[in-house]
Amino acid sequence: MNDTFDSSSKDSPPRLSPEALKKKKLWGNLFILNLCVTIFLIGLYWLPVKLEQMGGFLDKPSMKDKQTDGPSRNGNAQSVAAMNPNLLPTNTIVIDATNEEQWTYFDFSRGKQVKIHDTSSLEWDLAFRRGKIITNGGATNKFGKAGLIDLGEVSFDAVENVPLSNFISDTATRTQTENPVLLQWYKYNYITHKLTARENVYVMRTSNGKFAKIQFLSFYCADKQPGCIQMKYAYQDEGTKSFLKDNSGSFTSTTIATNPDISDS
Repeated sequence: MNDTFDSSSKDSPPRLSPEALKKKKLWGNLFILNLCVTIFLIGLYWLPVKLEQMGGFLDKPSMKDKQTDGPSRNGNAQSVAAMNPNLLPTNTIVIDATNEEQWTYFDFSRGKQVKIHDTSSLEWDLAFRRGKIITNGGATNKFGKAGLIDLGEVSFDAVENVPLSNFISDTATRTQTENPVLLQWYKYNYITHKLTARENVYVMRTSNGKFAKIQFLSFYCADKQPGCIQMKYAYQDEGTKSFLKDNSGSFTSTTIATNPDISDS
């Protein structure tokens, strides 16, 4: 009996000491923690990529046509322009604002980027530095007359005249100047860390008192580098408040759109 009992005792698994049990439990917890961290890191990389791909897919014209009852932004602009050939011509330009330290200046009268040696001159209207945009007026330049009105998400070609509203000029902060209207001309996606231009239309009084209407289209260069700001605009070089060739504009809304929260994504 004793021999049998001793033999069965040898075959049974040895009991672990309390310290050994603690170590086993610790290693098990570390394995689970490492697995969770690995899954989290994979998701952190994979999810933004998939969301960006999905965003690009949904931005395709065919998808936009399915998701909206009316035509897309470009299609709507073309239809309005076709119905009203009296509109001033619309120009599109890409501003190279990739330099994070130096301003890039744009002049509506010449329709291009310009080199400025004296920022107090009236030879420029807008200045760009990455996502920041200022105007030639207010706190930026006391000699400039530039200011802006935000009309919100209206049809670009439906804006036929300068609204009866006050233009907002640049204001001073502790470190720099800024224009409150253009602080949130884009949406920032906290997941993909990408900027998307809002569809708002802006009416601008230029540095010398003439008028232009503006809509920003994108922020990225062809190689996906940030800082290439694509903008379309119509410029009234005669100094009148109409964006029609015969100066018979009819858009007189006094509503100024409030800037949405930049956290919208």
